[in-house]
Amino acid sequence: MTRPVKVVVRDVSHTYRDRSGQSVEALAGVTFTVEAEELVAVVGPSGCGKSTLLNMLAGLLSPSAGGVGFEGDLPAGRPPTAMVFQEFALFPWRTVQANVEFGLEEAGLATPERRAIARRFIELTGLVGFEGKYPHQLSGGMRQRVGIARALAVDPAVLLMDEPFSALDAQTRQLMQEELLAIWERTRKTILYVTHNIHEAVWMADRVVVLSRRPGRVLEIVPVELKRPRTEAMLGQAGFVGAVERIWALIKSQAREALRESVA
Repeated sequence: MTRPVKVVVRDVSHTYRDRSGQSVEALAGVTFTVEAEELVAVVGPSGCGKSTLLNMLAGLLSPSAGGVGFEGDLPAGRPPTAMVFQEFALFPWRTVQANVEFGLEEAGLATPERRAIARRFIELTGLVGFEGKYPHQLSGGMRQRVGIARALAVDPAVLLMDEPFSALDAQTRQLMQEELLAIWERTRKTILYVTHNIHEAVWMADRVVVLSRRPGRVLEIVPVELKRPRTEAMLGQAGFVGAVERIWALIKSQAREALRESVA
């Protein structure tokens, strides 16, 4: 298994041109780290550049200034990251088994090996018995489990998660948060988790990076003083409530200004 690595984001800025050709600054001077085996969440108002940041770490975008990188034993010959998306991003013509095997197939693994690896992560994500089902036959929560299994199957050093549970109903979302934390306890992957939900960020993360409205800047990095493993009983503890209130105080005015900009 690939050993988790440290994520380094150093003075990153990103500017792009919108459809009208206007220059838009998405991020400005963002700096933070995610230690190996740490789960760090990123929150901020809509349009603050959270997804842009993930896309840079995934190698899909380049910073306009600054840099992103990884420190540790990187896997040779393959990307250090895998992404779990908000939209389930499954191939509708592939079964659960075939979807989980996709990255392994692209890597050129032989059929018996990739089936064995996929089976391991199908078991880890609670999908045993559904291997032959197609995405349209699964609930939203189960489809997202397939996405997580597919990402983990390629054994990334860092797991990037872009609002993975935001399309789910409240009950399913809570259950999926618990399942992801259980998976993290067993795999100890380095995880960078983007979300709009402050409560979700605090309950899951070791630290929360709070970004301002566009251009996204780091307002504060808030530590979460809760023990692991996390339990629902912690939702009423001072460490949880205090962190939620601190983060909301930081971004409330930012979110209001972002909303005004979107309406204008």
